[in-house]
Amino acid sequence: MAPPPSSTRDASFLSPLHYDDDASSIHSERSDQDSDSEDDEVLMGARTSADIRAHDRSVLLEEEERDKLLEDSRRRGRRGSSLAMRNPLVRNPLKGLFSKSYAELPSAGTEMEEVGVGPVPAIGSGSAKGVKKQRRRERRNKKKAKLMAKAERGEDGQLMYEMEEGGLKEDSETGASSETEGSDEADRRGLKGLQDDKIKRRRSWRRWFFIHLLIAVGFSILVLGAWKLSLHRKSAVPVQTMRSNGSAIFAPTTVLISLDGFRADFLKRGITPRLNALVKEGVSPIYMNPSFPSVTFPNHYTLVTGLYPESHGVVGNTFWDADLKEEFYYTHPNALQPKWWGGEPLWVTAENQGIRTAIHMWPGSEAHIMDIEPAFLDVYNGKEPLDNKVRRILELLDKPGQENQLAEIVDMRPQLIAAYVPNVDADGHKYGPNSTEIRVTINDVDTMLDHLFLGLEARNLTDIVNVVVVSDHGMATTDITRLIQLEDLIDMSLIEHTDGWPLYGLRPKNTADLHPLYDKLQKHAVTNPGFHVYLRDENMPERYHFSKNERIAPLWIVPTTGWAIVTKEEFDVADGIQHGKTYSPKGLHGYDHEHPLMRAIFIARGPAFPHAPNSRVEPFQNIEVYNIICDSLNLVPNPNNGTIRLPLKTVGTHTQETSLEEPGDPEAPKSSSASAIPSTIPTSSPSSPSSEPSQTSSQPSLHTGPPSSIPDPRPDAVISIPPLEASSAADPGEFSPVLVGVDEPVPETERPVVNDESKMTDKEKTFWKWFKDRLDKVKGWFAGKGKDSKGKEGENKEGKSGNVKESRR
Repeated sequence: MAPPPSSTRDASFLSPLHYDDDASSIHSERSDQDSDSEDDEVLMGARTSADIRAHDRSVLLEEEERDKLLEDSRRRGRRGSSLAMRNPLVRNPLKGLFSKSYAELPSAGTEMEEVGVGPVPAIGSGSAKGVKKQRRRERRNKKKAKLMAKAERGEDGQLMYEMEEGGLKEDSETGASSETEGSDEADRRGLKGLQDDKIKRRRSWRRWFFIHLLIAVGFSILVLGAWKLSLHRKSAVPVQTMRSNGSAIFAPTTVLISLDGFRADFLKRGITPRLNALVKEGVSPIYMNPSFPSVTFPNHYTLVTGLYPESHGVVGNTFWDADLKEEFYYTHPNALQPKWWGGEPLWVTAENQGIRTAIHMWPGSEAHIMDIEPAFLDVYNGKEPLDNKVRRILELLDKPGQENQLAEIVDMRPQLIAAYVPNVDADGHKYGPNSTEIRVTINDVDTMLDHLFLGLEARNLTDIVNVVVVSDHGMATTDITRLIQLEDLIDMSLIEHTDGWPLYGLRPKNTADLHPLYDKLQKHAVTNPGFHVYLRDENMPERYHFSKNERIAPLWIVPTTGWAIVTKEEFDVADGIQHGKTYSPKGLHGYDHEHPLMRAIFIARGPAFPHAPNSRVEPFQNIEVYNIICDSLNLVPNPNNGTIRLPLKTVGTHTQETSLEEPGDPEAPKSSSASAIPSTIPTSSPSSPSSEPSQTSSQPSLHTGPPSSIPDPRPDAVISIPPLEASSAADPGEFSPVLVGVDEPVPETERPVVNDESKMTDKEKTFWKWFKDRLDKVKGWFAGKGKDSKGKEGENKEGKSGNVKESRR
């Protein structure tokens, strides 16, 4: 039998001639009873699968419309008459209508007999027709399932892909025309869309479940972390050992006192009895090294953070911040903004861990660092009397503590008291570290500490309160012969900013000038012993820890200890030397932090330092102080550069053999080696008027080394230096050595050149005699004035010495 024309026209595998076994299964449920049905006609017509699906779609629509009409008629029957008879074949009409499949119809007459009624005519033309409809529904359901399966895999999936790509391909096996299959394609897309929606809903549900699960887990982790941190903070507030002085209960309490500018060898001058007694009672190194640069603000902030200046950001008393486009100047109100101060200072560490603090004038304490304020804060007052500091500390210790249940928290006693004492540094700058005035100031500060310790003793707090006395740096004597004019070294028009002092950080306007400037300065440094030159990123000494911060200038001129670099605006060196001017300040610091003249002190006593009296530890750097103070209060320190923890490891006791030798001041430069200093320096006698012409002295210049190395001007000369003035002999501006047993040479007086008297007339001789008489009287008057002034100067010196000795007692 020849194939139908349609098979010849369409060679697609969708043609009935090319159906596989699955194709016939679409109508495999047919029986003899429905051979004349519409489904049989579809098979007989040998239509394409697209036509079959279109036909099925129309049948489905008809069936749905018929069922809807039937349901509507039943509803109207219920509302219109109470005699409407319930169909015994349908136990639950709603269930039958809205369920996925209808129940199998019972055999004829069975259920009728059960309910006691006669046969009920079937819906439509007869019961056989109703059975056919039921079977059609079943077949439609099977077709729908197969279509869904094909939509997910196989033929329909390929068809949908081709349609999304822009229509059917010419040789597509799914058909040659998309227009004839429009409705079929819509059905498949609708079915596929329904399936995709189900999958998307399922996936969306899973996705949202995982998102919410992650949020819940993250929140739980945060809560757990916060809880652990709170436990850590609470555990950081330790189980503190409480001590009683008989009237109050004291938690661990530490008083930290900083003596600005107090050099380590000041303890060897015999004018600090209280500090020397503290050394014998407590534990200390022979000295403590500051951090570089050895200036006040960087080192005081290092003391309370344990960080190098390059780490906490306060890299000098003055510096430029390229990111902020601002300058930090330590006396400007702008310096009190927290943006300058990195790290975590002691008072923040303590307050965060529940320890109350009181900060008295400490550099940086007014900067609102990390938005944590000390419980008690005293702003800086450089003119505050020393006795007021003692009263303030004792007042804080007298406040109520935990033993007083009625005390308000805002007025409760602090456990950390940090006080700043600027007096030694101020007078060291003004008068020099070897002056009589600085000795008086040192003794005054020692007396202040004596009053403090007496107050602690009166309150029975000697063995309850820890006391730690430190300093930030030392001090070196300056001299006009050790000045370097900055303009003589470089062209200042190439420099945009200068940082620091007495050392200078240079920021060139053009980065290309950096290395040429360095090379030029290095050539000067070869012939001038007064300074060294470093590039921050190339050859800055590692021990300085002064390179890992952009606030540090890229080029540095670091003067040798005792030297100073000045601009002409500050001090004209050549003019000063020519006119015999005195350079001020007479004392400076900021040099190599390991130089003996820059050494600081650390002395501790109290229950946190249970060492044998007079214990000695190895010298250390001031980055260790932060950890030590934290340990004395049982605080958990913030990460820092320090490594030493309590208890301190002692290496013995202080003895005469281990005592610190007093360093000498820097030597005066030789004229041949200091290119910036003239070979001859005009000098003037202290007692002669400044208007007199200065002369170049042919005698050896006064030695500026330590007193023990002063050379004898004559072999039989004996140099006598009062004990109080021993180290001041190196400062020619303050004292000069006195030669005992040797007549002081009298300088020759220049006389006017006159003619021989034998050649003078009587009138000329009479005038000359009168002139000589007048001249002798003037000389005698000046000589008498000179003796009076010397006598008064000697009385003043004796008076000052007597005052120092009296205060020492």
